[in-house]
Amino acid sequence: MAVRIGPYTLPNRLILAPMAGVTDRPFRLLCRRLGAGLVVSEMVTSDVRLWNSRKSRLRLLHEGDPEPRSVQIAGGDPQMLAEAARRNVELGAQIIDINMGCPAKKVCNKAAGSALMKDESLVEAILQAVVAAVDVPVTLKIRTGWDRQNKNGLRVAKIAEQAGIAALAVHGRTRADLYTGEAEYDTIAAIKQAVSMPVFANGDIDSPRKARTVLERTGADALLIGRAAQGRPWIFREIEHYLATGNELPPPSLTEVERILLEHLAALHAFYGEEMGVRIARKHVGWYLATLPGAREFRAHFNRLDNTDAQCANVRQYFAERQNGEEVAA
Repeated sequence: MAVRIGPYTLPNRLILAPMAGVTDRPFRLLCRRLGAGLVVSEMVTSDVRLWNSRKSRLRLLHEGDPEPRSVQIAGGDPQMLAEAARRNVELGAQIIDINMGCPAKKVCNKAAGSALMKDESLVEAILQAVVAAVDVPVTLKIRTGWDRQNKNGLRVAKIAEQAGIAALAVHGRTRADLYTGEAEYDTIAAIKQAVSMPVFANGDIDSPRKARTVLERTGADALLIGRAAQGRPWIFREIEHYLATGNELPPPSLTEVERILLEHLAALHAFYGEEMGVRIARKHVGWYLATLPGAREFRAHFNRLDNTDAQCANVRQYFAERQNGEEVAA
């Protein structure tokens, strides 16, 4: 079953969820190559006056991004969001995604992200303004509600459909839940039943089996995968294979993990420059090695390294020691 967003047909049902500070271009390209059907850029503020900061400029680069290029914008003012959408399209965005799902205080205190769900008339004004402003598909990311007592995801979904939103992603938690507790897939299922646009399920999808379960429970058209892809970009390939065949792929070998990690490091260093690249590489390396032996000791040392060559040499040494350990064990 093909997933369509406006004129675009995705190659599969797996989407890399936008994550601020994580889904930069090096990571998007890597996830796309390892099986994601769509990747969405990090959240960009709707205040175009702030776009001159180095951080925003790096988030706005679209050339070289895999198509269709989807960019997420956040804010609480309809006209500012409309302007941000227009400017992103001029820069090459082919899909505009509006964030009403982020629970971060920094975002919510400015009446953006999931805080917007408190004000349904503002939601409607924002969606109408952005849809009218651009001639590319506009998608929306929401939560199931503001808190457990105020689950208005279903009403917001219907407002979105009326406003001409092309697809809806639902994180199966309320704003108050942040990232705790079990994701509630029943609400996503109810939303899927109530609207005719594509609905994407998000929340706790961290394995091929879980992916199939969530698709079955929600009836969703596609899945958004976020935190589970950190340090495991091959999760997309694993899920796609399992959904297609019912068989689980073997985990990647240490040699392949090393290759992917070194490619990722090289891309980060090239994209950000050495100083910033070295800093950003630290968290990614931590995620890749989280479940491997000796990771904590390695990370304590790795985080003190301050140049590209030292980081790459250190990673190679870590994997060489693991490989030797495996050979001894075998």
